[in-house]
Amino acid sequence: MTHRLKKEGKYSYIEVGEGMPIIVLHGLMGGLSNFDAVTDFFSIKGYRIIIPELPIYNMSLLKTNVKNFAKYLHDFIEFKALDNVILLGNSLGGHIGLYHTKLYPKKVKALVITGSSGLYESAMGGGYTKRSDYEVIKKKAQDVFYDPAVATKEIVDEVYETVNDRNKLIKTLAIAKSAIRHNMAKDLPNMQTPTCIIWGKNDNVTPPEVAEEFNTLLPDSELFWIDKCGHAAMMEHPKDFNTILDAWFQKRDF
Repeated sequence: MTHRLKKEGKYSYIEVGEGMPIIVLHGLMGGLSNFDAVTDFFSIKGYRIIIPELPIYNMSLLKTNVKNFAKYLHDFIEFKALDNVILLGNSLGGHIGLYHTKLYPKKVKALVITGSSGLYESAMGGGYTKRSDYEVIKKKAQDVFYDPAVATKEIVDEVYETVNDRNKLIKTLAIAKSAIRHNMAKDLPNMQTPTCIIWGKNDNVTPPEVAEEFNTLLPDSELFWIDKCGHAAMMEHPKDFNTILDAWFQKRDF
């Protein structure tokens, strides 16, 4: 299902369903459509799914960092007059969700992270140096998934366009440096927010030991694995992802 992008003020976002708000945070090179299965499933289960377009390539270079994205998210939540939100983030989106929760813990009811950066600095898509070589970019995009077929031509083309845009490449490198600076290892033990960690057993971007470290450091977390799955579990195994998350929500009475 294709969902319509709403534009209000400086914000662009998808909003589907009614009920408890789940704000979905996309990754560095991840489109909003990556969460179609999550949106379709949970919007009919009594949740209000909101997916903002993060200003990854639109902020000034000095403001292109995890902390400012977390503040942008806070402003968006205030704009939408939301409270007690659930944050669901993949890759960079997970990192932004974690950092937002560190800054504004009272706003967040629960966290869901999958393939999240925040502990492992190579999570920001390094190795895109041979920018003009389409086959190199294709291989990098395929490596994100256990099944390379998930990296459709549309996905590869989008990544290729991004890394060959000088402005976007500079911003990408700035975000990578920011992810290292904003390492969450010392913060996580102080974060009491209930956290569901869903991870691909075959994630090459943020390997399984990263998930285990998140689970060890976070005081109130549960870790769930999906086999034969890479960095974007909600895309590669959407039914398993939704089943795990739905059961966790029910257990926690969310």
